[in-house]
Amino acid sequence: MRSLFTLTISACILFAPASLAEDKTLTIYTYDSFVSEWGPGPKVKANFEKECDCTVEWVASADGVALLNRLRLEGSNTRADIVLGLDTNLTAEARASGHFAPHTIDPANINVPGGFKDDIFLPYDYGYFAVIYDSEKLANPPKSLKELVEGDASQKIVLQDPRTSTPGLGMLLWMKSVYGDKASEAWQQLQKRILTITPGWSEAYGLFTRGEAPMVLSYTTSPAYHMIAENTDRYKALAFPEGNYLQIELAAQTVNGAKNPLAAQFLQFMTSPGFQDVIPETNWMYPAGKTSTPLNPAFDKLPKPEKTLLIPAEEVAQNRKAWTDEWLAATSK
Repeated sequence: MRSLFTLTISACILFAPASLAEDKTLTIYTYDSFVSEWGPGPKVKANFEKECDCTVEWVASADGVALLNRLRLEGSNTRADIVLGLDTNLTAEARASGHFAPHTIDPANINVPGGFKDDIFLPYDYGYFAVIYDSEKLANPPKSLKELVEGDASQKIVLQDPRTSTPGLGMLLWMKSVYGDKASEAWQQLQKRILTITPGWSEAYGLFTRGEAPMVLSYTTSPAYHMIAENTDRYKALAFPEGNYLQIELAAQTVNGAKNPLAAQFLQFMTSPGFQDVIPETNWMYPAGKTSTPLNPAFDKLPKPEKTLLIPAEEVAQNRKAWTDEWLAATSK
């Protein structure tokens, strides 16, 4: 997930000889909101640079799916040492691309639902997709995914594009998990409630908080931001009886990055409090590793899904194009 503001930071320039600069620079591809002014990026960068005596260079794309698309286009010419912002829905495709290298990080400090472990992809946070609603504009929010799909067309929701956005892909898989072969019909019903579909999470959440729609696809943890930073419980998350779709966010070193010792050092750092302490109140997700302090009590007020949905990555890889085509056809009618 995501910081609630987006400001892409520029690359840092080392005033040193080119060879030295290259040796002491770690280039990380990630999504826009991670490196926003209020996202984890600035604090993560500062904390790691204290340990590594190096420079972290962020390169931002719209969202997680866009990161994988970019890496495929760049291939062996990529500047990325690490890609941070993929999720479990993309691991099979990312592995098959051949652009990622195994890590040697001990996963003992990592704890996520389902106990995800992988020799290439390392979790750094997790959360559950949810419909967030504005309680000052919507007195009777949908109580289920079925009510969302079939409800009042005047009560709009902002969604994200599954071709570029991991939340958008998560919604696509959420609908497929619940509706199966009838997903196309469900998308056609839901279409009347969709205000717009944005390339990434940041644009969608911005429209929502500016009052353009009373609902948005985000995470069960999103209201924690408003409670902690804005001292309001106006925005609320919905846990649906059909279940909420799980997202585990991941980082991995590229084949090129495996040649840079800083990449492995960063992945190890990612499991430590220097990284994990930053996540809850900047990326507004649950930390995947050990923190030095407990979560803010606001997180205890968030809804806990009674049922977790997650389609295996291999099944997603085999069907993503067909399911995306089905979504495109249904939402364009």
